[in-house]
Amino acid sequence: MMKDRFVFNKYIKTCFFISLLTICGCGLRGINLKDIAENRFKITANVENTPLREVGSIVVCRSKQCAPAKLSMSSQYIFNSLLHLFENNNHKKMLVCQANPSSRTCLENYITLPIKVGITPAYMYIDSVKITDVIINKGTNTLNLILNYNVTYNGQTPDCTPAESVLYVRNINHILLEDPGYNCKMTTVGTTNIKTIFVIDYIDLDYGFIGGYYSLGLSGPAYGGGTGYMLLRLPKNAYPLDPELMAPTKKKKNAAKNTNQSASATDTSEGLTMTMDVQADTARGLEEETVEVFPLPNKKQ
Repeated sequence: MMKDRFVFNKYIKTCFFISLLTICGCGLRGINLKDIAENRFKITANVENTPLREVGSIVVCRSKQCAPAKLSMSSQYIFNSLLHLFENNNHKKMLVCQANPSSRTCLENYITLPIKVGITPAYMYIDSVKITDVIINKGTNTLNLILNYNVTYNGQTPDCTPAESVLYVRNINHILLEDPGYNCKMTTVGTTNIKTIFVIDYIDLDYGFIGGYYSLGLSGPAYGGGTGYMLLRLPKNAYPLDPELMAPTKKKKNAAKNTNQSASATDTSEGLTMTMDVQADTARGLEEETVEVFPLPNKKQ
């Protein structure tokens, strides 16, 4: 009797575990029933990372059209376009998001990676980068950028030094943004060094997007790292603004006033000729100010 009851209980437990695996699906694939029975496993949140890879072809969007750069562009054109893009956004903040490498759409409004701060597991987040300075290296296809990453972890914001990054356009299919590492004070003892590599494969000159595969690594009291695909969103596009060719209206009025005073102070014998020249210039240059030119009386013979 006791043996039959033991077999029955074992059968019930086996059916329960099989039902549990069926309901949970692939989330528990590969877990042993013995581990479940003895509670020797833990279900934790995983960060799925896209590995860093070599770019086959860089896609550039301009005039609302996108195409591989190797079909109709040179490396110098891409470098000049990136220079315009960063110069237009100097001292601005770039937004960072985890993105899909195929559709190039944001999945989260930040990038995240698992780290350990001392012995405490944590997640590090970066949601924006501020461009502090843009420096051109003459004679090379490199651009020096001073970047300030907004780093947070477990709700804390450490003090970080600026990253002296280099944007390098090697050829039409190789554009790299990297830095030698910047330091963050993430613990009371020592500083953590963070290094970043960003392989660019997508540039949108119309809307200010830059996409690519990133690799982030930490070394020090806090350590960890991860890879993935991210998008940078800059506030302004890569096209230069239209120059102001018209002088301000106030300056034109002052110039006309000074010219009239100078003309009235001339000799009376040349006053007629000077006044006519001044009024002709005023009529040509200040039409938008509705300046009326009165006819001069005929000179008596």
